Amino acid sequence: MHDISDDFYDNIRTGFIEKSVDSSGEYIPRLLTNEKSEGIKVLSSIIAELNSCEEFWFSVAFLTNSGLQSLINTFQELKNNQVRGKILVSQYLNFTEPEALKRLLKFENIELRINTNDNFHSKGYLFKKGDYYDLIVGSSNLTAAALSTNKELNLKVSAKRESYIIQKAVEEFTADFDASNLVNLSFISQYQKEYESNKKWQSDYLFDQLLQNPSRVSNVSPNLMQVEALANLKMLRSNGKNKALLISATGTGKTFLSAFDAKEFNPKRLLFVVHRANIANAALKTFRQVFGFKKEMGFYSGDRKELDKDFIFSTIQTISRDEHLKAFSPEHFDYIIIDESHRAGADSYLKIVNYFKPNFLLGMTATPERTDGFDVFSLYNHNIAYEIRLQKALEIDILSPFHYFGVTDLSINGKEVEEKSDFNLLTSIERVNRIIEYSQFYSCDDGNVRGLVFCSKVEEAKELSNQFSSLGFRSIALSGENSEDQRNMAIDLLESDDLQRKLDYIFTVDIFNEGIDIPRVNQVIMLRPTQSAIIFVQQLGRGLRKAEGKEYLTVIDFIGNYTNNFLIPIALFGDTSYNKDSLRKLIAGGSSQIPGTSTINFDKISKEKIYAAIDQSNFSLKKDLIKDYNLLKYKIGQLPMMMDFLYHGSRDPFLFVEYAGSYFHFVSSLESGLVEKMTPDQLTILNFFSIEINNSKRVEESELLLKIITKGEIQINEFIELIYSKYGFSPTRETIGSVISNLNFYFINKRKSIKELGSNDLFELQNGVVSISIFFIQQLSNLTFRDFLLDNTYYSISKFEANFDFRNYVKGFLIHQKYSRKDICRILNWERNEESTMYGYSIKYNTCPIFVNYHKEDNIAASTKFEDKFINNSQFQWFSKPRRKLNSKDVSTIKYHNNILRLSLFIKKSNGEGSDFYYMGDVKPIDESFEETTILDDHGRSVSVVKVIFKLDQPVEDSLYEYLTN
Repeated sequence: MHDISDDFYDNIRTGFIEKSVDSSGEYIPRLLTNEKSEGIKVLSSIIAELNSCEEFWFSVAFLTNSGLQSLINTFQELKNNQVRGKILVSQYLNFTEPEALKRLLKFENIELRINTNDNFHSKGYLFKKGDYYDLIVGSSNLTAAALSTNKELNLKVSAKRESYIIQKAVEEFTADFDASNLVNLSFISQYQKEYESNKKWQSDYLFDQLLQNPSRVSNVSPNLMQVEALANLKMLRSNGKNKALLISATGTGKTFLSAFDAKEFNPKRLLFVVHRANIANAALKTFRQVFGFKKEMGFYSGDRKELDKDFIFSTIQTISRDEHLKAFSPEHFDYIIIDESHRAGADSYLKIVNYFKPNFLLGMTATPERTDGFDVFSLYNHNIAYEIRLQKALEIDILSPFHYFGVTDLSINGKEVEEKSDFNLLTSIERVNRIIEYSQFYSCDDGNVRGLVFCSKVEEAKELSNQFSSLGFRSIALSGENSEDQRNMAIDLLESDDLQRKLDYIFTVDIFNEGIDIPRVNQVIMLRPTQSAIIFVQQLGRGLRKAEGKEYLTVIDFIGNYTNNFLIPIALFGDTSYNKDSLRKLIAGGSSQIPGTSTINFDKISKEKIYAAIDQSNFSLKKDLIKDYNLLKYKIGQLPMMMDFLYHGSRDPFLFVEYAGSYFHFVSSLESGLVEKMTPDQLTILNFFSIEINNSKRVEESELLLKIITKGEIQINEFIELIYSKYGFSPTRETIGSVISNLNFYFINKRKSIKELGSNDLFELQNGVVSISIFFIQQLSNLTFRDFLLDNTYYSISKFEANFDFRNYVKGFLIHQKYSRKDICRILNWERNEESTMYGYSIKYNTCPIFVNYHKEDNIAASTKFEDKFINNSQFQWFSKPRRKLNSKDVSTIKYHNNILRLSLFIKKSNGEGSDFYYMGDVKPIDESFEETTILDDHGRSVSVVKVIFKLDQPVEDSLYEYLTN
């Protein structure tokens, strides 16, 4: 068998001597940095190391609550698995946070000490893995910024236990650890006083500096998002536009932006319309900060009717009434702002829009998507001033970072919480205790919870609030039954600094989804199924406003057996493509897939529930496709094409293709008179190109098709140069032959479906030039056919480019992208589609694609229940077909491949995932691993098989490895 030590030495040679040395990559030294552009975080590497170690040691100068929160789920799993560790931190500059020390004490498997020397500033992480250790040294402390966003430089090396570097690391760590103070509650109590004193000194010092240097107090100025939006608004007006819609995530400063733009516009009279009086008051204060006292500002709601002010802030309930509306002439206001414009479909809002004739109308909303089918965008003539969603706002750091924890909801006597759970289950003492347990475990940034709890039902909110109150928490339930004064009073108490009066929790149903500011909220608990990604983001947004002293928001989402669990990754990551593979990748990648210091964590059961919801959901239901089609049509003000869906980040338009055969077929079913614009042959050709060619799996067909359509012909050498200049690889002559054959539909053998085609080809190759046939020129003279085919081709190229990374490109395939058996035949340049016979593995044309269903179904034949499995990220154990011996022809061909036979490994997790496979890379069998063994067939008889260990050319990335093997 293969000696792992040989592999270790190969890795050392690759890492320190010569990069070209062939090795598994498992022990190669690596630089660990936070690469924002590539979504790489030091945090991901630390978590991967912790998940695979037997014991660990941390030695860092600084520990913060945010850093601990980034790892809290991993530490809990280590505790459950009885993996022990030691953590040494420093009192240097009194930067380490006492709250983080308190929380670490709860892990009995972790020994915690603190070094009180002024010069202790180490940053090292050590992980024991059998006879090997991984050592990370560099610049990263245990803070969220150091683990996720700061420019950091760390070196990770692997070494044997007996090596000098590991012996020295253990020796240094042990000496420092033994010489440091044991952390207990007594120490923390004393340290807390020093920490608070230091914080107060710093605060007082900064305040004194500001008093002595008033010029250092900056005026209110636009943030990055606002600067870009203001420039867009100015450009729209310069182009004669008098209306615009601003789409901006909750907490990103829409009101300030409107004030900045009003200052640029300089109206004599301005009207700001909102749906709640408290929001109108807040808006007035914001405008006062921007304008000072240059404008007179008044309120028009309730008992206050200040008609004579320059700027008026009013509620829709008041100003939309006829007697108040007619108090102003239609031209009274130069500039009108409508907040929460997604409500503009309501009659009261339409009255405002239709009555007044301002010089400029600005609408603002975080969620323009409406479920009632009303076209909000047309009210603003489809002029979108700016669009910033949650992920972009996190990336540019204008929202509070958050740590999301998806946890499994309660199961009582085997009965889990689901959509139809009865009231007694939702409010049982067991569930209350579980909510409290998790709320205290995940806690908040400063240990002083100010929480919002979103419930499904009013009765549930009231009962849970009563039970929390009976257990010593200060809580209240609020719903539509409560007056605005009652809500405002509860909010004031939640944000109060008087810890004797402060509320710990507000339990609510619906009323706090939008239009309310509670900046100091530091914990959000979700106790209801996610029925809408929009509402999920609205509720999450309640805690995302920044506030002085607020470090982050904790989000605890109790996940039951909900059919809509797939909406959770859509909401968290902002991926509205409804592409199942994209959603699985986001869940598997977790925190590495979200910008900034925010993290996303799921326990294993809740993660499996989401995967199951993704697998079982139909993302191509006609009603959903129509809804998204109409929404985009409203947004852009015209019939959307496939490229519009990509540009606007909407549903993956290939879902329309899969549903209808082509995007045109779907559109023509909604738009009258469109289908008659093509002949039956053109419809068939468009279908074939849409499904078989332009599916973004191989780009050469789409690039050649594009060139031929637009130029009429292209030389083969010119085409090879084009592909190389764009993608860095040169297609072989065999590939070009396959491409031309595919474009003429020989691969799918469907030419007879095109009645007028006869013996003609669509494309012809003569004397090194590919040209278009007369028959196809005739089809392209139909501009509708041409436009939809070009759009489909541009889509395919754009989607391929979005996924393409030359580092992961291997002779036609992209590492860890998914392919169907038909795609694989095509990319391997097989003459015909042979997907119906490609099971297990198939040797043809010096290629051998190997297919593995990682988690076998219980009901499959015993003779196919092979123990195919990963040994590690770089090695895979595989079994031949039944009744094979070492001298069988196919086994011999694989063993004696002589680098001529291409062995490519394709894996899917289970049949529930669909028919496509992840390309894991090309593999080579380890010579000494071939072993003849037996398995039992359906009748309990032994049949011979051959077991082999393959070595992957490229290790499997950690997130995909975990997803497949769990």
